Amino acid sequence: MWSNGQVTNQRHLDAIADAEFSAYWLDGAHAPETNPTLVRNENCDLCVVGGGYTGLWTALVAKERDPSRDVVVLEASSIGHAASGRNGGFMDASLTHGIRNGFRHFSDEIEVLEELGMRNLDEIERALRRHGIECDYQRTGVIEVVADQHPDSYRAELHEEFALLERLGHDVEWLETDAMRAEVHSPTYNAGLWDRSGCALVDPARLVWGLKAAAERLGVRIYEDTKATGLERDGVGVLVTTPLGRVRAGRVALATNAFPPLLRRINNYIVPVYDYCMITEPLSEAQLAAIGWGHRQGLSDNANQFHYYRMTSDNRILWGGYDAIYHWGGKVATELESRPESWALLSQHFFETFPQLEGVRFSHMWGGAIDTSSRFTVFWGKAMGGRVAYALGYTGLGVAAARFGATTMLDLLYGRRSLATQTSLVRDKPWPYPPEPFRFLGIQMTRWSLGREDSTGKRNLWLRALDRVGLGFDS
Repeated sequence: MWSNGQVTNQRHLDAIADAEFSAYWLDGAHAPETNPTLVRNENCDLCVVGGGYTGLWTALVAKERDPSRDVVVLEASSIGHAASGRNGGFMDASLTHGIRNGFRHFSDEIEVLEELGMRNLDEIERALRRHGIECDYQRTGVIEVVADQHPDSYRAELHEEFALLERLGHDVEWLETDAMRAEVHSPTYNAGLWDRSGCALVDPARLVWGLKAAAERLGVRIYEDTKATGLERDGVGVLVTTPLGRVRAGRVALATNAFPPLLRRINNYIVPVYDYCMITEPLSEAQLAAIGWGHRQGLSDNANQFHYYRMTSDNRILWGGYDAIYHWGGKVATELESRPESWALLSQHFFETFPQLEGVRFSHMWGGAIDTSSRFTVFWGKAMGGRVAYALGYTGLGVAAARFGATTMLDLLYGRRSLATQTSLVRDKPWPYPPEPFRFLGIQMTRWSLGREDSTGKRNLWLRALDRVGLGFDS
């Protein structure tokens, strides 16, 4: 099993000693000027609350569908400051947090959902070309890896996933030990599943900034540093209040994700968990040769507590995941984005995976909140007589799914019947999480149980009970 951090080598602590506490993607010359704060009253057809991927795709698609539609976006901070600007840049086609989770919850619809996911990724690719969004988009695919630290049963589970993906028509390849280690040189690899076309890699910050620019070119008005503080009915529309102004809108789309929602009814359907990430300095030619990785795919572990990692265009390795930290009461705060013990653990695991990179140092490390639902997928709903809609709960796989969440939210808001709106993924909600203190205690028990399963391969009574009622939690 992976080391637990208590035996972290001093050299691995030295590797993070000089790292900046900031997201690598935001530390560049591509950041646009922030927009003004809303300081007056506005009227519009559609008000979008939240300026991340979901909010910006909602605004962009709304204008593409009807150029005359007047659209306003309200962002509490600056565009790209939260998850949309600091994620790993994995644009996975899956709408269901992977094929196994999708088959578990939506077995009767898995073919349709996989088709919708691939179609959504194709549509994103076309939209990036159409709007001239430069974000280092590369459709290299992703390899899910079984490591020697994982139980033998995980290899069998991954091979079952390979067979299912192959049956559904995905371009997949099974990599035995030697082939996996030849593709990416790590002595820890046991096997791998390469989905060649089901995932793209992007620069997440340049993507969100590109969406902002594209939306503005179509006439969307975007206000930053403008936190929506309340919603109320207003005749045939909705009134959105902010500290210095108000927006009267015919319809409202909520895209706040991990942040406390404006609708209390959806509080119990998500929990914010903190994920941590780091990135190396650029690798030398010799270091690149030592790890192979010529196809530059995304990689992730086949485990409950998994790592995700990838190469960047300037030959750094982004390395994150494993820990998923929930704080009492679902607290979301800036100070929780720093967790040195998680970065130390990630550093230890990095050098266990790539011992040939001993001596490499990390340049940036950061963290942030992810909106998690009990079924690990986005969900939707409406309020105020159908004039308000929401989409949230992506559980870390929202870079591509956010566009699907946005288009489906628009379908619901404007009464547009689509293939997506007929699925149980869209019609049904996940199980709600229990209130505190049961939520906190249950999540801690689940984290312990998942770690035990990753080391023993055995799913205990607690996890089997959660399976029966459809509740889940992982990293």
